[in-house]
Amino acid sequence: MKKIIVIKCGGSMIDTLSDDFFKGIKNMQEAGFYPIIVHGGGPAINELLENLQINSEFVNGLRKTTHEIMNVVEMVLSGTITNKLVRKLQKHGISSIGVTGSDGGLMYAEPKDLENLGLVGEITRVNQQFLQNLISIGMVPVISPIAMGMNHEDYFNINADTAAAEIAVAVNAEKVVFVTDVPGVLKDNEIIYKATTSEIMEFIEDGTISGGMIPKVMAAIHSLRGGMKEAMIVSGHRPLLDGENIIGTTINKELEAVK
Repeated sequence: MKKIIVIKCGGSMIDTLSDDFFKGIKNMQEAGFYPIIVHGGGPAINELLENLQINSEFVNGLRKTTHEIMNVVEMVLSGTITNKLVRKLQKHGISSIGVTGSDGGLMYAEPKDLENLGLVGEITRVNQQFLQNLISIGMVPVISPIAMGMNHEDYFNINADTAAAEIAVAVNAEKVVFVTDVPGVLKDNEIIYKATTSEIMEFIEDGTISGGMIPKVMAAIHSLRGGMKEAMIVSGHRPLLDGENIIGTTINKELEAVK
């Protein structure tokens, strides 16, 4: 069975991913892993919307997506961001291909809340065989989180964290990795290497986890609830692998934490 790792890169991280990060993906392949990358692009979308003088609002943390905004989202995610990541991967000798949810029927979705969120979707189906075919020929898929409607005409903006979790479950990935600008969840400036979901919630309550780390760990927990055995929070500024081990915070819903 292929050891698949789904890596989610937030839009704010794309321009600051280090050479070590990409070398780590190459090392990951050489160690027998098959990476799949899912990316966001919020800051770049915000910038283009502002330049085009298109107003945008968020409802419960999700961008309300009109048809006008959807055109911008697709342009940024499937154009600028995907191509930028593919070029960086190719630079480091990693064969990669950019795909959207429409390519090969990769992701189908339905509206999450059409009235309040517009074209924000919930994934209903992932074509895992399409991804298996790509990785079997040595390609690293770079996925922009845009999905097709079941009528093959509508298309939807998908939260990148959710897309990564759904894809990881569909391909029976070994783990899903959320890339951040810190080496993992920290307590007193030390990495917490392992934690259970209940302990993560306690860390949020006592303030150990705060600010922008909260949505990252909640996305990790979401992936566990979706069927993943473990999820990780790692840094985009350092190598992903130390030998055959991925370095960062592992969140697990079954095992007791080791501190």
